[in-house]
Amino acid sequence: MPIILVGGGSRSGKSRYALELARQHGSRRGFLATAQALDQEMQERILQHQRDRGDEFLTIEEPLDIGGAIGGCHLSLDVLVIDCLTVWLSNLVLAGREPDIDDLLDAAGRSPLTCILVTNEVGCGIVPDNALARRFRDLAGTLHQRIAARADQVYWMIFGIPFRVK
Repeated sequence: MPIILVGGGSRSGKSRYALELARQHGSRRGFLATAQALDQEMQERILQHQRDRGDEFLTIEEPLDIGGAIGGCHLSLDVLVIDCLTVWLSNLVLAGREPDIDDLLDAAGRSPLTCILVTNEVGCGIVPDNALARRFRDLAGTLHQRIAARADQVYWMIFGIPFRVK
């Protein structure tokens, strides 16, 4: 089944578009949430995302093991939106772990699900002024290149408008 990557800047419509795509790929829909409600602002963002997708998506919360989560839900779903890769990456970096991009790609590639991966583009800005932020930006760039190379479709969101890149 296809791997679809939806990327763009903050508040560009990535999640909304990923949900639209998911609705076109089957009636059994899942949403793998990587965010953790560690503060009030994030709690509010998570609640808004839940309202946006309503009851038509089964929510799976997994901040670290995306590959395992993909493998664990393939029998009950047609499509899985994974939102978002940069939050997942941040979770791993802050936990002192390296991202296993191969595991993620292998799980998505083996799965009978359509996997729609959402991510924030962070490489278009200025060079960060600290080592941790530069490391994160570099890891995100590598992650995005590897996913895009393997993806069947890649979309870049600008001002709420999807542009098909691949």
